[in-house]
Amino acid sequence: MRAVQAIRFGGPEVLVATELPEPDPGPGEVVVAVEAANVIYLDTLIRSGSAQDFFPVEPPYVPGGSVVGRVAEIGAGVDPSWKGTLVLTRTDNGGYAERVVVPEAGLLTVPPELNPQYALALLVDGATAMSLRRAARFRRNDSVLVLAAAGGAANLVVQLARLAGARVIGAASSPNKRELARSLGAEETVDYTAADWVDRVRSLNGGAGVDVVIDGAGAELGSAAFPLVVDGGRFVSYGTAGGDFAEVDAQEAARRGITALGLYDIQAQEELGMGDLARLALEEARNGRIHPHIGSTLPLERAAEAHRDLADRRVVGKVLLVP
Repeated sequence: MRAVQAIRFGGPEVLVATELPEPDPGPGEVVVAVEAANVIYLDTLIRSGSAQDFFPVEPPYVPGGSVVGRVAEIGAGVDPSWKGTLVLTRTDNGGYAERVVVPEAGLLTVPPELNPQYALALLVDGATAMSLRRAARFRRNDSVLVLAAAGGAANLVVQLARLAGARVIGAASSPNKRELARSLGAEETVDYTAADWVDRVRSLNGGAGVDVVIDGAGAELGSAAFPLVVDGGRFVSYGTAGGDFAEVDAQEAARRGITALGLYDIQAQEELGMGDLARLALEEARNGRIHPHIGSTLPLERAAEAHRDLADRRVVGKVLLVP
């Protein structure tokens, strides 16, 4: 079968198209014939070798943490009704391939009302967005700043905040990304590459700060956004697109009554599993309340290009690979 391997740690050029043996399912497993593979920023970190502390892999390996496709083969003990079913599933890497072996327990049926690629766009980012919504507790008339607002999870958060009746300011680095944020419900947008972007946010909010910051950028941008949160507000940070998580003064947050949550705090307090959160996202999409934005669909062999586009922030919305 065709697949893409990371032959060593390094830049996008280490992703090489190759031929691998067809996989066989073991007990409790199925083989999924991949129709599309998700590409996320975490894939680029694992490929570079910088995520070894949390995602230990050894090259050569096949990247890719989630796919959509049909169940082609079933292993011993698997419900035979799965065969031929269109499913979503996470993978322990292995997604950048024509076929992948996954546990039966992790399969989600694609709702018939949804385009399979849209459903895949919601499996990881949709679950993340649902968790962020629960952590941020959006309320009617809240002012909400979403950093990196055109990202896969962040653009869904823009929509969820608007559905809750909040007023959203989307921060993004390019005109087309800011336009996407507007089209999905942001009332205002700012260019966070501008030197005065923090002052611009205050100006758009009548000189005041905001009730909620959703930080999908991290690093200096996320840290710069923290002082914008009003006393008693919420700062929810999950992104590392800037190279690291945002740094927040915990004592200052406590003094001002700000609920400041990082990625690990969000995960620790979340009562639902990622599968349940993904089901919530799929239901929202099935009812037409949220709409994932797919910015790029590339052939499997162009995986390096997909990683390069993500790293260079040229992507507006989701990136998918199609075998």
